[in-house]
Amino acid sequence: MPGREVLPSTLRRSPEKAQDTWAKTHDSAVGTYGEGQRSHRTAYAALKHSFEKVGDHWEPKGRKGPSDEQAAGGGPARRAPTAGGVDANAPKEHLMEVARRLDVKGRSRMTKAELVGAIQKANNRNTAAARGREKGRNRR
Repeated sequence: MPGREVLPSTLRRSPEKAQDTWAKTHDSAVGTYGEGQRSHRTAYAALKHSFEKVGDHWEPKGRKGPSDEQAAGGGPARRAPTAGGVDANAPKEHLMEVARRLDVKGRSRMTKAELVGAIQKANNRNTAAARGREKGRNRR
């Protein structure tokens, strides 16, 4: 199934370049691994090298490269948790700015690791809310 047909909702709300990156990588991975979770994970891994999740969509990162330890290590045998699209390798100042945009409470007292977790939670809340709004529109 072409990547454009299975594009996740967070990517439909993202820039065209993010959509292209995910879809092209997904389609290539389907040719290698077949349709399924592995193709989706491969597409997200490629996306995270150039984009980070902010709220309910993906935005270009200031620099290219892995977004967390899992992305840096690579390899199918490793099953470490990811930062869910948060650019955990970004400087703390950048994470503070993202947390400010997402209105994360208590951010000024958080460590870098705590900021990553708080941003991930805020992203999940924003994505769930956006999906809820989409469902409401589709019922009409």
